[in-house]
This record gives sequence, C-alpha cells and structure tokens, in this order.
Amino acid sequence: MERKSIWSKYSDEDRERLEVLCKDYRDFLSVGKTERECVTEIIRQAETAGYSDLEQLIREKTPLQAGDKIYAVGMKKTVAMFCIGKRPLEEGMNILGAHIDSPRLDIKQNPLYEDGDMAYLDTHYYGGIKKYQWVTLPLAIHGVVAKTDGQTLDICIGEKEDDPVFCVSDLLIHLAGEQMEKKANKVVEGENLDILIGSIPLEEKEKEKKKELIKKNILRILKEQYQMDEEDFLSAELEVVPAGRARELGFDRSMILSYGQDDRVCAFTSLDAMLKVEAPDKTSCCLLVDKEEIGSVGATGMRSHFFENTVAEILNLMGHYSELLLRRTLKNSRMLSSDVNAGFDPLYAGSFEKKNASFCGYGVVFSKFTGSRGKSGSNDANAEYMAALRKIMDDNQVYYQTAELGKVDIGGGGTIAYILSLYGMEVIDCGVAVLSMHAPWEVTSKADVYEAWKCYIAFLKNA
Repeated sequence: MERKSIWSKYSDEDRERLEVLCKDYRDFLSVGKTERECVTEIIRQAETAGYSDLEQLIREKTPLQAGDKIYAVGMKKTVAMFCIGKRPLEEGMNILGAHIDSPRLDIKQNPLYEDGDMAYLDTHYYGGIKKYQWVTLPLAIHGVVAKTDGQTLDICIGEKEDDPVFCVSDLLIHLAGEQMEKKANKVVEGENLDILIGSIPLEEKEKEKKKELIKKNILRILKEQYQMDEEDFLSAELEVVPAGRARELGFDRSMILSYGQDDRVCAFTSLDAMLKVEAPDKTSCCLLVDKEEIGSVGATGMRSHFFENTVAEILNLMGHYSELLLRRTLKNSRMLSSDVNAGFDPLYAGSFEKKNASFCGYGVVFSKFTGSRGKSGSNDANAEYMAALRKIMDDNQVYYQTAELGKVDIGGGGTIAYILSLYGMEVIDCGVAVLSMHAPWEVTSKADVYEAWKCYIAFLKNA
C-alpha cells in the first residue's frame, strides 16, 4: 500500500481553510507554552463558544440536558470539555484525548546562586530530552509564583521584543577535546543545564556585606520588577522554554517550526474540532491533560481520577448517577488518543522501517499500537475499531496513514491510550507526524494539521 503527499489533492478552498487553521494554531502555540497557559487559552475559547464551568453548575445544582456545553478544570493544568448528546450518556461518548505538557527545564525550589561573577538558576529537566540541544538557545521563563499572602503572580519573561532572554552556556570548541569524546547523553550533564541570568554586582558600601553581590542584584531586580523574594522560589512553578513565536518553515511556507508541538498540535486540533461540533448524537468530549511526558502521574495526569470524577458529576447533574452507569458510560465510549508520531526523516532513514513510518504531508497518522520492543506497555487497538475508523475517514474524505514509531528494536514510546483502555473502551492513537520530536524546536506539516482537524471533526460526529 503506497501513500503519497496530499498537497496536490487540495483545492483552492482547502488551502484557504488550511492557512486560516494553521494561523490560529501558531497563535495557540505562541501563547500556550505551559500547561497553565494552555488551560487559560482553552477556557477563553470554550467560554466564547458557550461552554459553562462545571463547578458553578454543581454549586447551583443546574440540571443538564442534550445540547449543554460544560468544561471542568483540574488544578489549572487539565481540562475536560463535554457537549451533551441526544443519546443517553451510558451509551458512551466520543472522546478526543491529548496532552498539553511538553519537555522543558523546570527551575528548582532553591535555584539562585552566584559563581565566577555570574548568577544562575539551577534547573531540573522535565520529560525526555537530548540535553545537548538546550545549550546556547535564547530561553524564556514562564510560570507562576504563589505568595504566602494568597496572591499568585504570573511570570512571562523573554517573549516580548524588549524582554531579556536567558541561556545555558556551552564549552567552546577550542577547549572541548575531552567533551567531544563523550557519548551524546554525557556531552551535557543534567546538573549543567543551569540558566545564566546576570553578571552586574550590586553596589554595596559596607565592606562586610560585599558578598554575592551579583546574586543580591538579581534579588533586587526580582523584588522591584516582579514582586518576588528569594523564598518565593519555594512555592513557584517556573518553566524554562525556548523564546520566540511559532513560525512558518520553508520557502513554500508548508511547515510549522515551534516549541511544544508534541502534543499541542493534537491538543489544538482536538479543541478546535470540539468547538466546531454542535448538537452531536453521542456526547462529545475533549480531554486535555498534563504530565504525559513523565508517565501521566500526579493529580493532573491521566492516571488520576479527574476524568472519572468529572463524568460522575455530569451523570449526577443529569439526574441518574450510579456507579454502574458510570462504568457503562466509560466502557461504551470510543476514543482517539490524539498524540503525535515520528515523521520519517531521510537524514536518519536507518532508524525507520519505511513501509510503516509516518511521512510529513501524508495526512493524519493512526498508530494501532504503541509501546516498545515486543509492544511492551502498549495499547493495541482491535481490528474492528480500526475498520470502523477507516470507514469514517473514507466517508469524510480525510487523508490518513498508519505507522509505528521507528524500527521494532529501536523505537518505542507511550501515550495516554493504554490508561483509558483500562475502562474497556475502544482506543487508538491518532495524530500528526513530527520531525525532531522532543527537540526545543519541532516541525510539522500544515497539511497534517489540517487533516488531523478534519479527522477529529469526523470522529466526533460519526463514531
């Protein structure tokens, strides 16, 4: 079976819709570089589209009925959206599930120090990264600082044109003889991913106080410009990410270059599809979660009970909650685990099995199973579900491909699919091919973004 580039198959109308969608997508990437920022933007779009906060409905004991639109938020890092369908909820939902966390550097709780007449912030990397890719890049700091008086300060430094940026330094090539002999995973150590933040000392008249003057000057700036004390790092969530907006890539502008496309490319297209589908037959759901890059753990990861608890609350507001109905609702649901796959890279062709690789510009990617080596840790979708999805895609003129993540003994990776499959629902991974996945800057094809969006709309309406 041979798949080909789909660009030649587009009409002028398709290309126009594609460009509008991808412009919105680049904006989404640029304003949502952390989970919290993504959730803020998702809520803004949801409320504009008529969605109501579940917590308020619970407080007011507002009954739910077909056509109602609801969203629920978990600790400002996870969102679930529902459009109540005409059929009973216990007959199942059509679910799009993606994650909104991405690999990055997190600032530690006791990070600020001075050495060699320069000031640094100590970091701990989050998710799977090639550490050497993070040196000598312009970096920005995003996040929040929670103060003991109850206020929470939003931090975003490095994105405006007149903002300072930060970086991780690297050893110059002239002195790097020993470094260049190391394996790639040792060229830059995790403890050396500290970001450089300043070098001007504070003027101090008293002789006995002339210690760590550069650190003191940084603390002065933090206090004056960001109302932040050194102790406030203890209750801060600060993420270091590549600075700069998402950009079009190539002379033909056919691709997108940006930080965080794994998995915000699927989060955005799932969100936009959800907002476009009105009055569904079966209840539609868009689930956008945190912590996938570190195993879906914690209160905001897919392994938490956030989603299950939210569905229970919706059943209760519909007037017929029971544990049995909750189990039936989850079991009878169908899901696309909207997550990315590795795009075939001809510069590294030896890592791919070409017949079963995903190609940029060939359409949305279905991955029947994930995991690694002998499908370890995998969700393996059943043949009947795959056949049903093929029909939906064909009936709605969605271009798609199927793929694995690299060669059998080389590749491997996980998504949230296997967690939802534990409820007995039908789940398959379905997303966009990405070049340079988990690098500070990743590449996708505009055509694949467009086809993923078409796929998700078709699924919500017809699954």
